[in-house]
Formats: sequence, C-alpha cells, structure tokens
Amino acid sequence: MQLKQIKDGFQIIHNEQVLLNHTPNNPAFFVGIGYEKIETYRGNFNIQDQLVERIPLTHSQVGDDRVLLSYQQNTAPLLTLIFIPSDNGNAIISCKSENPDLNRFWIRLSVVESEKVWGCGEQMSYFNLRGRHFPLWTSEPGVGRDKTTEMTFLSDKYNQAGGDYYNTNYPQPTFVSSLHYACHVNSSAYADFDFRNPAYHELQIWEIPETIEFFTAPSFLDLVEKLSLRFGRQPKLPEWIYSGIILGLKGGEENTFSRLENAVKNGISVSGLWCEDWAGIRETSFGKRLFWDWKWSKKRYPNLDKRIQSLKEQNIRFLAYVSPYLCEDGELFPIAKEKSLFALDNTGEVALVDFGEFNCGVLDFTNKAAREWFKQEIIQKNMLDLGVSGWMADFGEYLPTDNLLLANGINSTIMHNAWPPLWASVNAEAVAERGLSGEIMYFMRAGFTGTQKYCPMLWAGDQCVDFSRHDGLNTVICGALSSGILGNAYHHSDIGGYTSLFGNRRTKEVFERWVDMATFTPMMRTHEGNRPDENFQFDHDANTIAHLARMVKVYKHLTPYLKHLSNEAHTKGYPVQRALFLHFENDLNTYDIQDQYLYGSELLVAPVHEANADEWKVYLPANETWVYVWDKQEVQGGQYITVPAPIGKPPLFYRKNSQWTELFNGIIEIQ
Repeated sequence: MQLKQIKDGFQIIHNEQVLLNHTPNNPAFFVGIGYEKIETYRGNFNIQDQLVERIPLTHSQVGDDRVLLSYQQNTAPLLTLIFIPSDNGNAIISCKSENPDLNRFWIRLSVVESEKVWGCGEQMSYFNLRGRHFPLWTSEPGVGRDKTTEMTFLSDKYNQAGGDYYNTNYPQPTFVSSLHYACHVNSSAYADFDFRNPAYHELQIWEIPETIEFFTAPSFLDLVEKLSLRFGRQPKLPEWIYSGIILGLKGGEENTFSRLENAVKNGISVSGLWCEDWAGIRETSFGKRLFWDWKWSKKRYPNLDKRIQSLKEQNIRFLAYVSPYLCEDGELFPIAKEKSLFALDNTGEVALVDFGEFNCGVLDFTNKAAREWFKQEIIQKNMLDLGVSGWMADFGEYLPTDNLLLANGINSTIMHNAWPPLWASVNAEAVAERGLSGEIMYFMRAGFTGTQKYCPMLWAGDQCVDFSRHDGLNTVICGALSSGILGNAYHHSDIGGYTSLFGNRRTKEVFERWVDMATFTPMMRTHEGNRPDENFQFDHDANTIAHLARMVKVYKHLTPYLKHLSNEAHTKGYPVQRALFLHFENDLNTYDIQDQYLYGSELLVAPVHEANADEWKVYLPANETWVYVWDKQEVQGGQYITVPAPIGKPPLFYRKNSQWTELFNGIIEIQ
C-alpha cells in the first residue's frame, strides 16, 4: 500500500487498485462543525445533527509521508495527515486537526461497480452493506426493525422502541471490502458509514479521528486473521461447554431444579443451568424483569450454594446474570453511592437511568475504584465464590449523553460507544485475576471496537420469538457472519428468541427450528423469554423434549470437530460460523448469501427460517462436491438445489473429501 502524489492531489493505492483519490474537484476529505441533539429513552436514541459547516479540503501539499490539507490555496492547513505504511500490506493514516473547533470529519474511499462490503459490527438485517448507510451507535436494537410493520409501529407508539435495519447492540467502525482490504476508523464517536453512492464510500465521524487503519491480504481468511490480531482473540471454549446444552430456567428454586431434573431424566444432556433470576425478579409491564442488585437472592433460591455444588458433581455448571448498573431500590446501591462509584449528573447527584419502570445508577468504570469494587465484590465474591461458572454480562449500551460526568473527564458522547468494551474488560479482568480465563463462560450482546479482546462469546441479543425478516431467527445468522469477519469467533443466540409483545408468542415450530440452527453454533442455550408463562417452552411438549434431546446429541457428537474449530479460533481468529465466501472466493454467488453458513470449513448449514416449510432452497458453492448428510447423496456445487426440510433434519452438507467424513456420517445414526 502506498501514498502516491498526482497532479494537484494524491492517491492511496494497493496492488494497482486506487482506494482513495483526492483532487481539488473531487476531494476525499472534509471537515466541519456540528452540534448534536441526542434524546434517550430506555436505551433507544433519537440522534439529530445541526451541521454548521462542512468544508471540502480541496488543496493539498504532499511530502514523502505527510499531507497538509486546506480549503483553498495559500491558506493555513486545517488537517495534517501522516501516512504510515508497513511491510505486511497494512497502513495507517494519522489525522491531526489544526483547528480545535472542528468536530466533524468525512473521508471518501473509491468504489468499483461490483464491490461488496461487509462488517460494521454485528449487523442483523443486511450482510452486504452496499446500497445502504449504517449509523454506528450502540443501542437497543428495537422491537421491530422494519418501519413498514405493525410491530415496529406499535413499539414506536407505546415505548419509543421501534428500531430500524441498522440499530444494533454491537456497531463497529470497520468494514471489509471484496477488493481484499479492510478499513477501520480509530474513534468511538458517533459515525455513519454510507455505502449508497456508486462513486465512493463516505465515512462520517463526529470528531477528528486519531487514525484510519487499512489492512490488506491476498485472501479473505488472511484478512480475518489480521483483523483478529488487531482487535484481540478469544480463548478456547471451556471443556464443560461440549457436554450439552445450557438450559435457561427462571422461576425460583423448586420450579427451576425440578424442570432441570425432568430434562435430564428425558435424555437431554445438560452442560449448564442458567438462572438469570438468581438475584431476584421484578414484574413490569414488559414482563418478568430481574432485580438488579447483584447478589444471591436467598428468598428465591434458598439452597443455591449447595445446589451449585451438587450440579458440579453431575458435571453441570451454574450460570448467572449481571449488568453494569445497580437498581436504586437495592441493597448495593447505597454502598456504591457512599463510595462515590457512580457516574454523576451536572448537579453532582448520581445519574439515574430509566430501564423500564425502575431506575439504576451507572457504575463509572472510568473510575479505578469502581472497577475494583465491581470486580472484587460483585464478580469475584458474589459470583465466583458462590461457584458460578458463567453469566450473561448484559447491557452496556445505555450510557446517557446528557449531563453525565465521568471520572476520566471525557465527554459521554465519545465514551458511549467505548462503554461496551470497557464493561467487557471488567469481566475479563475479574476472571483473569482468579486464573479462570478460558474456564468461565460469560457472554455479551453489547460491543464495539476491542470487545473481541475481552468477550469470550457473543450473544445475538433480544430477537423476537418468530420468523420475521428483521427480528427473527434469520437475523442471528447475519449477526454471526458480520461480527465473525471482524474477529468475533464465537456467536450464539437465545433458542426460540426472547421478545414477546403485542400478541406475538413463541410457537413450538419457532422453538424447534431454532434448536436445529443452534445445534451448529459454538454454544446451545435456551431462554424462557420476557413472558415465559405465555410462550412455548422446551418442556411443554413430549415430542419437543425428544427433539431437543436428539439435537443436543448431535451437538455433542460434533465435539471433536468443534474443538478443532475452537483451536482455529484461538490461533488464527477464524470464526466458527463463516460466510461462504471465506472459503469460496472465486464463487461470486456466495458474496450476498446471509442465511446459510459454513460451520468451520467442512460443513454447510442452511437453517430453515420460515413457517410451514417442508422443503428448503440451498446454494452449494462451486468447485466442490457436496454430500447431503441425511441421505449421503452427492451434489455438484455451483447451483441452487431444493431439499426436504423436516424439523430435526435441517439442510446440512459436507465436502465430499473432508477428513471429517466419518464423523459427519455418524450424525444420521443419532436417535
């Protein structure tokens, strides 16, 4: 990659491909001044910008590695760029503002007509990002992410909670191009990556970014490997994960443990029991919420310490739940307040955030004392010492932007996106200090640049309990693929979805189809949802129990293969669930497919994500002979085929000459 001076401008070139072209008539850099207005309601954000000035930096002075940019000749530069290439095909553009008032920045990157673009964090609606723009701001994803649907309309009307296609818990200002390069903007400010223009990609950031990073590689897998090194790699999966499913049960000790015993009695192999209500429950209009006071609720689980020990003797781990906030009416809130561990508002009082009919204080993790207290008192003492082996490390998206004072003095609009990796780091440090990295499995939905380094497992967030295009089962596949190419090797979801509102209820079919997909993910975990009493659960039907038991056996059967993938994730950063083009670059038909995936390099999974389907259309990548698992028929790749799709036999293929053929052939024998 090189910086090349041209007449009246400059270019950045990689392998004779122009990635950036800057001339007076078509400048690639703009700066400006703007004032944002951000309204927050329960993790949903209405963001507007009052743009005062946008200045095209038409004039450039180019040195060996330095570019001075100004808005016209013979005026003082407004922006200084330093181009820093490396021997491995990467490059960094260091950006320095020469005017402290500038707080808006735009860069335009060159486009070719056939180019595809992926990434921008965990995107749930669209894998190929071309033709759309993507505001990058961690938030609730919204209930209903399609403005044309009744679900979204009702969510907006009653809760201000209807999302759009780009809303995500985990944005990241990084994209991968089909031209074999990736671009990352090193900033946590609000950003909008716009891929709609046929002539350029325009990346907007609400500050002058520190650096812009470019990565190049001869193959997409090599590019993923580079990105995973840049952002950090996860440890291998814990051994106990492979022994079965994690059952999510909440309902107090008697209900929870009797249902667990019934599941085991009916042949379901269980690796973990996840009780998110271990700290108590709170009834709200949304449904059953948790009591956000992170300590063992002896009223709800009176014998939990003994129960956890008994489970461990059965090789079943206990998992809990925690978030980076404390409810105002809990016992821990006054302790943290007295120790000055909360973020404050501009009056010096604890800044309270509405989480839906209850208020919480934000623990200020820019304050070292708050980090240490949470690690020691909550994670280590209240959880690890109790015998907890994992937890949902929830939320992280709610950091307010109005009148919030943080210990590090940085504006909360800049810290908002930085909050999820900060929250992840608190969990990672607490576990590492006990020497349990790679043994404890916590999972998170919120993310941003650097979450990869600290989070051992992503979870796809709060899908609706249905097959809807922008909210249902299919979105977790897209989320796994988009986050996976940015170095997040492990991804999973709530089996059956979570959100049930406005009469939308989980059905037996939705649950069982979700099970079929989750079997071919790194971790299987059920969730009762926000309205457990109104939605179908795994033990409501004897046939569903039998179905779940069998598919968990399939998951366990593939343990040797999953351990191989876990090792690849740890050493190379490859995701377990992979976009088809990662292994089939020459087959351009694979570049837009977002509802099927490669499980490692050898298995192809095409989950059924529509109601009442008895057959399913699958694309098989070219230049490979594929074997259909369920009847061992061989099919030549490079074509769409239609296969039977009964529940319990999801469309599943493997490469004909795979070294794992014997293992894969054993799937059909599992009863």
